[in-house]
Amino acid sequence: MSISNSVSNRAIVVVGSLLFVVVIYACFWPDGSATFFHLQDEENSTIVYATPKDELEVALEGVSMKNKTLIIAILNKAYVQQNGMLDLFLESFEEGEGTKFLIKHLLFVAVDQTSFNRCSTLELNCYKLVTEGVDFTNEVFYMSKEFIDMMWRRTLFLGEVLRRGYSYIFTDMDVLWLRNPFMKLNHDGEDLLMSSDFYNGNPFDDSNFFNTGFYFVIPNNKTVALFDEWYESRNNSTGKNDQEALLKMKREGVFRRLGLKVRYLDTTYFTGFCHKSKDFGKVITVHSNCCVGVKAKLTDLTAVLGAWKIK
Repeated sequence: MSISNSVSNRAIVVVGSLLFVVVIYACFWPDGSATFFHLQDEENSTIVYATPKDELEVALEGVSMKNKTLIIAILNKAYVQQNGMLDLFLESFEEGEGTKFLIKHLLFVAVDQTSFNRCSTLELNCYKLVTEGVDFTNEVFYMSKEFIDMMWRRTLFLGEVLRRGYSYIFTDMDVLWLRNPFMKLNHDGEDLLMSSDFYNGNPFDDSNFFNTGFYFVIPNNKTVALFDEWYESRNNSTGKNDQEALLKMKREGVFRRLGLKVRYLDTTYFTGFCHKSKDFGKVITVHSNCCVGVKAKLTDLTAVLGAWKIK
């Protein structure tokens, strides 16, 4: 055997041994695959470590559009009964004009195992929200303690989505989507576009009575700060839900103080039972606001969708 061949063989053995050590390290060191390998930034001579994405980031990334925009709805057991609110909500996407494709960009955030299981069975985009021991399994009646707790947990979650850099439409489950809303949500520097229970005709007038059941929000320092303050306000809002707390904050000037540009959505297009549109041919969404209880909402919204189908 020549000296050169002997050296080559020894080199192969050494390289093979090193590779074996690397494989053993990656297999047995906790999270080794996430931290052992790194990328070298040649221009700045810094090391950028690969970090694993958590479950929420995976869900958001998988559902969002290319511009990091998605739709979010909160789901609990009371909405997933057969022929219930979830089915009607999905039917509106199927029957609406230009809305069917939006289902793939809709993330259902389940607050209990039953709703998560039904969501998964329907092969929807589902994320299980940890609710820290609070039971949201049954119907959560308006202004009950459970209702208020669920609204605040929702606010905390939605603020986290903003911090991750995602724009989103938040929609309550009792909103019918009859047309693609994005055609009316093109924003010109607005940070927050909110639906209205009562609309006075001026989209930038803070005296409009907004509803947090449907809104579009852009991630930036101002909106993140708003959601942080909003969630913190729960400590001084005993007996109030999240919407009432935000209305109080608005009256105290939080939008102006944070430099937020807020547009209130015209009820001609984003209508509801509080302030009905006078032109059904222009309606984009219908919210069963000013209607209490899942059964009553379901009855009224079913009638609206039936009228839509035969229009």
